[in-house]
Amino acid sequence: MVIKVGIVGGTGYTGVELLRLLAQHPEVELKAVTSRTEAGMPVSQMYPNLRGRVDLPFSEPTLENLGSCDVVFFATPNGVAMKQVPELLAHGVKIIDLAADFRLKDPAQWQQWYGMPHTSEDLLVEAVYGLPEVNREAIKTARLVANPGCYPTAVQLGFLPLLKAGLIDSQSLIADAKSGVSGAGRKAEVATLLCEAGDSFKAYGVAGHRHLPEIKQGLASISGAPVGLTFVPHLLPMIRGIHATLYARLTADVSDIQALYEKTYQNEAFVDVLPAGSHPETRSVRGANMCRMAVHRPQGGDTVVILSVIDNLVKGAAGQAVQNMNIMCGLPETTGLNHIALLP
Repeated sequence: MVIKVGIVGGTGYTGVELLRLLAQHPEVELKAVTSRTEAGMPVSQMYPNLRGRVDLPFSEPTLENLGSCDVVFFATPNGVAMKQVPELLAHGVKIIDLAADFRLKDPAQWQQWYGMPHTSEDLLVEAVYGLPEVNREAIKTARLVANPGCYPTAVQLGFLPLLKAGLIDSQSLIADAKSGVSGAGRKAEVATLLCEAGDSFKAYGVAGHRHLPEIKQGLASISGAPVGLTFVPHLLPMIRGIHATLYARLTADVSDIQALYEKTYQNEAFVDVLPAGSHPETRSVRGANMCRMAVHRPQGGDTVVILSVIDNLVKGAAGQAVQNMNIMCGLPETTGLNHIALLP
């Protein structure tokens, strides 16, 4: 089968990562890559790594060039997709939104965290949260998938086995997470300039980060009840990667936590549970659609420490979106995603 694909907002980091993956996907034909500001410019002029692989120019995001696609990805700023998605859905197009427009089920919560009213509240009920390891069956029949955020992917996958088994105190979870600068997007901003972010390390959003309600919503879905979570993100002086150090207190005796994690993820192509005692590195997933993790129980105490790493632009964004497309279109989940991480 050939899947006709469009990308709305192809100039950002997740947009070009989508293009890198889709240009190598054996079942995809790229039909449109849109950008209002760069319409007419060849895509490969902005991103020379795509020379000879993507021959399209950027175009205006119109119903004419997107309505004939089978799947359209939105790699746009928050608040864009919710205005354009209804018309495309009415034309039978499947949608995968890489922004946050359809992640939160509560429109009041959306307005609180994103500072604008939601214009497609009726679609929030229908939208499927695209974490395949949790919602694979619902994704198969979805018209609209909300691709998870990068921090939420690393954190939810890390906590999932223990929460699902009911072995930890769900009211005292801690997620200490770090991200490379590309997580802030492709924009001119003083805080992300090389001279500002290089050779430095800082926390941000401690009082409340936009990914907090998304993570809590997902963890509550896994555990079956609301959770208590302290989430502190940090900015690392590197381009790609997320490292989440997760803390949870055991409430039941567990003979072998390592075995629990290995069993939970034994059939997951994109989650790799490392041997006991391991310390996963962000470089081990750079450019790959993989979450690598390790689980520790320091000094045999009642605190479990989970280490979870992903590439924020791949499993944290574009790679997971392609994974969702494969599921929605009935393809093997790994199609076009078997890239090995780049080392060094």
